[in-house]
Amino acid sequence: MLLKMDGQDYEVSSELYAEFDYGTDIKPTNPNNVVSLFAFKDLPISPKADCDGDLDLVRRKADEYPNNIEIEHSKSTLLGLVGLQIWRGALLLADWLIYNGKSIPDGYVLELGSGVGLTSIVAGIYKPVICTDINIGGLLKLIEGNVARNNSMLNHPVKVAELDFTKDLSDEIVEVLPKVKLIIAADVVYDDRLTDAFVQTVEKLLSKVTDKNLCVLVALEKRFVFTMADCETCAPCYEYFKDRLLEMKNVKLELLPTDFPQYFNYDRVKELVLWKISAQ
Repeated sequence: MLLKMDGQDYEVSSELYAEFDYGTDIKPTNPNNVVSLFAFKDLPISPKADCDGDLDLVRRKADEYPNNIEIEHSKSTLLGLVGLQIWRGALLLADWLIYNGKSIPDGYVLELGSGVGLTSIVAGIYKPVICTDINIGGLLKLIEGNVARNNSMLNHPVKVAELDFTKDLSDEIVEVLPKVKLIIAADVVYDDRLTDAFVQTVEKLLSKVTDKNLCVLVALEKRFVFTMADCETCAPCYEYFKDRLLEMKNVKLELLPTDFPQYFNYDRVKELVLWKISAQ
């Protein structure tokens, strides 16, 4: 998800690029971007726990992964444009989709704040997808390009549409909602204003459906910072997100385990979490 933010003139880069070399010599459509290959296995990679109970995964070489998703994206951006990058939460959610894809009820998967579209492409292996984000900076065109790059592995259509958290739902989204069986989002929590808008969007979506089995899965990483005020380490953006979830009405909240098999090559750190929001 992209967000227009004032006064944010410093660049940030996803930790993924330091963990593994996803780079290629493939020419991007935008000279400011890169094209990466995100490889994944057909079989699960079983996580192991260290002596402290934390997940300790052995990093594998790229040639052990027979499948690749080709994605054009930015390698560093201003804070308000981090949706142009790939973050760990997207790969966690992609792992969940591979592990559970065949059990998703027949219907559409709707992704919110899709960024460059990696998770929607994985979902498109199993179900038809509505892939959404805000239409600024040529983002929707970039997603369409990434979907086209991976068309050979898709078993279902992936349609790209605009959905701006700060605006009302479009007629297109409202019309397809009765056919949606799963809503997903990854890495949409990095600014409190965006969190407010995201939670409000989830409330709007759930209020317009009658299917009580419909749920929203949100994958994200707790990002800890040291605050001088409290003289301790905390994750303020995550804590604000959690507080906003607890304020939601007529929903059931679950923090799902993240010990399902790992298919993509990344560090599944203990700070990664997966929330399930269900209508009641």
